[in-house]
Amino acid sequence: MKRQTIWKTSVSATTESEDAVTELLAALVAPGPSTYTDADTGVITVSAYSTKPPKNIVATKSALRRALGELESSGVDTGPARISIIKLPAENWADSWKRHFPPLEIGNALLVKPSWSRRKPRKGQAVVVLDPGLSFGTGQHPTTSFCLREIVRASREEPPSFLDMGTGSGILAIAAAKLGYAPVHAFDFDPQCVRVANANARANRVQNKIRISHADLTKLPRRSAKRYDVVCANLLSNLLISERDRILARVKPGGILVVAGILNREFKEVQHAYESAGTHMVASRVEKEWRSGAFQIER
Repeated sequence: MKRQTIWKTSVSATTESEDAVTELLAALVAPGPSTYTDADTGVITVSAYSTKPPKNIVATKSALRRALGELESSGVDTGPARISIIKLPAENWADSWKRHFPPLEIGNALLVKPSWSRRKPRKGQAVVVLDPGLSFGTGQHPTTSFCLREIVRASREEPPSFLDMGTGSGILAIAAAKLGYAPVHAFDFDPQCVRVANANARANRVQNKIRISHADLTKLPRRSAKRYDVVCANLLSNLLISERDRILARVKPGGILVVAGILNREFKEVQHAYESAGTHMVASRVEKEWRSGAFQIER
């Protein structure tokens, strides 16, 4: 059998530019870029992978440089933004994922693992099988792991309802369904994320327990007849603030809103926005440069 090669296009990023660079690579190179942070140096690298070689490497690099320049002009600190395009043997691609994505346990309640892992769940432990590289969200990122912990913490014998705003890979919705939440709804602005999340739901055999749709948070009605016990909004801080009322309109009185994807230096502004709307923070965690929080809505 002819050995297949993988093309890897990478851009170095800062914590401020990471999400924007991810979107650039998804739009210009291939869907589902991944992010890797070197534990020793702290350098962030965002990479997109494709089995097809770039039609023109020079043109691809030039397009990325122009887009990065526009980001810099708009006030985003992109850092050096080094660009590389290299060819990898397919087996190196697989091995790199196996090294950087070990199984993740959330107490005794939940195990998230890639398909190649042989880790067996504990007795009564729900299992989510999810491979990286398709869309954002494998549980390894601090913001995603915080959301998973809050989903576990808020689960109870009487099934709570759940909404995932900006579902990405669908990991949070899948975990909620595995833990007994019902109903479980999720949406994302990116159609590719919706396709990936639905595929992941099918792979985990919870496709009949989750409704995943394509939607734009900024265009949802400001009031909602449907409210949920737990809502996760793993979104950029500016979106969390500007769309606060739309988000809160979908949380039940007494329910929990989990916000994540927030740089530590931006969290105070998000916290103020939600506490001034009558919520109070019940949990928070800082990990590396990220901070996440859970807020309870007044009854």
